[in-house]
Order: sequence, then C-alpha cells, then structure tokens
Amino acid sequence: MIEQKTIGSKIKAWRAKKDMTQDELAKKAGIPYPTLAKIESGAVQNPSIDTVTKIANGFGIGIDNLIK
Repeated sequence: MIEQKTIGSKIKAWRAKKDMTQDELAKKAGIPYPTLAKIESGAVQNPSIDTVTKIANGFGIGIDNLIK
C-alpha cells in the first residue's frame, strides 16, 4: 500500500530541508504564522491554491513539489 503524504507533512519536510522555522517561512511566504501551523498540523487539510503557491514561493520551489 502506498502512503499518502499530506500537504502539511510535505511542507514540514521542505521546511526541515531548508532549515527554516515556521515563523521564518510564514514571513517569507507572506502568510500568517497560525495559518502555516494549522496546515502543518493537519488542522487545515485543504489550504487554498493561493496559500500553497505563497508557501512554495517562500521556499523558492515550484508548487508541484508540494502537491504531487
């Protein structure tokens, strides 16, 4: 069985890879810190495409790295 990674777990993994805190990423992405924390924790499971795009831009990666 293939394990499905959530958007939150992918963001968390990229954040660790880039050695960023949630606060640093939220500021770079231009989104509120609580929004990012809720996405990573799974409290928000389907963030808007606009929010995901901002997060990807904050990492300097393409959005496809987070949604595939």
